[in-house]
Amino acid sequence: MSGKSNMSKRYTAEFKRDAVALALSSEKTVTEVARDLGVSPEGLRGWVKQAKVDRGEGPAGALTTAEREELVRLRRKVREQEATIEVLGKATAFFARDKMR
Repeated sequence: MSGKSNMSKRYTAEFKRDAVALALSSEKTVTEVARDLGVSPEGLRGWVKQAKVDRGEGPAGALTTAEREELVRLRRKVREQEATIEVLGKATAFFARDKMR
């Protein structure tokens, strides 16, 4: 059995911010910095990429962290409203059938 877990670790925003700052200021590669910190190189690369986007240095059309959070919030709200509309539609049909009797 390997020592790795399928569960991803959660890191604080402060840890991520500090790790990104270290990766950007260090003469080491991202892989070396990630190894020193005990995080996955792919994860650190993602944090660095997102930090650049948040600073306006990312590719055109890339979403900032704030925009991603808003998108998640709005999608959740749309799902809730769609569920409400579905319930209201079923209730309307039920009462319309009941009234026709």
